[in-house]
Formats: sequence, C-alpha cells, structure tokens
Amino acid sequence: MFARRLSVQLHPNKFVEFTQVLDNEVIPLLRKQQGFKDEITFAGIDNVKVLAISLWDTEENAVTYDRGAYKDVLKMLDKLIAGTPKVATTEVIHSTFHQIRAGALAA
Repeated sequence: MFARRLSVQLHPNKFVEFTQVLDNEVIPLLRKQQGFKDEITFAGIDNVKVLAISLWDTEENAVTYDRGAYKDVLKMLDKLIAGTPKVATTEVIHSTFHQIRAGALAA
C-alpha cells in the first residue's frame, strides 16, 4: 500500500469552505480512482495548515492519480489554498486500521 501526502496552507477563514469542498467534491472524485483506499485529513489548531494523506493499493495507482485527477482537485481548491501544495508518495509500512505491517511487505 502507498500513501500520498499533501501539505497545504489555506487562506485565512477558508477552513469551513475547504471541508465542504473536500466532502462534496474531492472525496467523491477520489472514490472513483482506481486503487484508492482511504483519505485522512488533518488540520492544525489554527485551521490554516492542512495535511491530507490518501492511501492507494499500489504506487502505480498513486502516480496515475497524481498525473490525472489530481489536477482537477487543485482546480477545486485553487481559491482556498495559499502557495503551492507539497506532495510526497511513500510506502506504507504499518497500519493497524488496514492491517499492514513491515514484515508482511518483505515477504
């Protein structure tokens, strides 16, 4: 399983609108993507810094999303985010929720 980590900063007073766009537009789009498993989104105490982690079956699924539908997500969020989002893709080595552990990956 692979995780795609997105870090963004919201414009001031855009948190409520961000959560609405996330729930009503971004999540439905993600659910249509091949290999999408889960989305976990965190907000700082100030509701300005946001970290979103999407989980994917394979690295290929994450890369395909990045090269395609992610551009649509950026358009959805364009007026809500300040600056350029930071993105990284990493392998998931442990998850109690998804029952993944490092030893299972090495086999």
